[in-house]
Amino acid sequence: MIPPSSLPFFHPASLIATVFGTGLVPLAAGTAGSAVAVPIAALIYWASGPLVLFVATLLVFFLGWRASTVYVARTGTEDPGAIVIDEVAGQWLVLVVAPLDVWYFLLGFVLFRLFDIVKPWPVSWADRRIKGGLGVMLDDMLAGVYGAAIVVVVAWFIEGRNVL
Repeated sequence: MIPPSSLPFFHPASLIATVFGTGLVPLAAGTAGSAVAVPIAALIYWASGPLVLFVATLLVFFLGWRASTVYVARTGTEDPGAIVIDEVAGQWLVLVVAPLDVWYFLLGFVLFRLFDIVKPWPVSWADRRIKGGLGVMLDDMLAGVYGAAIVVVVAWFIEGRNVL
């Protein structure tokens, strides 16, 4: 995918929205964005805990909303595939509730991608109805809620305790 000419690659909104060019990979940009998000989330979680990861998720959401709004307006497209900051925010939301373990993080990755692709209601509703930068970000956050709910249930069954 070639960066749109109406928004230079090094424009701050472009760098943020595409996660420094991750969204410009030719195939499966959303999966690439999620894959980049997982090790960064693990590092934040390991260094500072799930509460800091949650705060980082909110910051990425709001920063992504702004960057996506600019990117959408400047490119004239509704939800450009190159925007992957939404995958980072949604993926991190799932991982906030996951125990710090490679298997739970892998489960969170798979679940998030599944719900982001399948788009069950209200993810599909947000994807169709909410426009602009908020629409770009919101459907992924809702997919993250679905993934997080399943991770909590699985962890509860496996760990035998509440992980929240």
